[in-house]
Amino acid sequence: MSLKKNIDLDNLPKHIAIIMDGNGRWAKEKGLLRVLGHESGTKSVRTTVEACVDLGVENLTLYAFSTENWNRPKIEVKTLMGLLIFSLKKEVQTMQENSVRLNAIGNIKHLPRNVQKELLQVIEVTKKNTAMTLTLALSYGSRDEIVNATRQICDKVKNNIISIENIDDALINQHLYTRNLPDVDLLIRTSGEKRISNFLLWQIAYAELYFTDVYWPDFTNENLYEAIINYQNRERRFGKTSEQLK
Repeated sequence: MSLKKNIDLDNLPKHIAIIMDGNGRWAKEKGLLRVLGHESGTKSVRTTVEACVDLGVENLTLYAFSTENWNRPKIEVKTLMGLLIFSLKKEVQTMQENSVRLNAIGNIKHLPRNVQKELLQVIEVTKKNTAMTLTLALSYGSRDEIVNATRQICDKVKNNIISIENIDDALINQHLYTRNLPDVDLLIRTSGEKRISNFLLWQIAYAELYFTDVYWPDFTNENLYEAIINYQNRERRFGKTSEQLK
């Protein structure tokens, strides 16, 4: 019996972020090439997106390619970029049918031109969709994001556009890649690793962290439901005491 029936639809995380880890190890354990692990992982992306839309989750952010991933073997990077283009072309109709708006964060200009072109086309085509915002973190690193925001703010201070006294959480948020997204409520990482890996460091300040041993290609609706139920069973205090919440 599905765990879906145990989910409180009035207490859903407004923003779920996922570190999709374990594609390579999944393939290795099956005696397959790493690329086949990445290909299988795209099926879990579709499954997770559709499950989130079905539940009513408003924002889903997927860690698709980090700034550090550029250091992987060139053939693997080339394969991942090709897979990204293929997936965007293949899934755009599904996004339209589910009213999913595509968004992207990261150093997008660092991506190959053909990837940028396809990505921007899908973002444009889906921009009026309202059911859920799907954000792909591509060529993304949180430290890089924070450094970039700091430089922008310093430049505005230097040019008397803002004063130092006006720098606060809200101002910093306005200069992050995620400026139009709410903070993360639930962060999920697959494959058994228990690291954040330079992902949304600012945005997960009060997120609930959930780690599962399941490799990303094996991640199903039920695994997502389990993570959400685990989230709903936690007490989110945001620095307060339990007594204050009551």
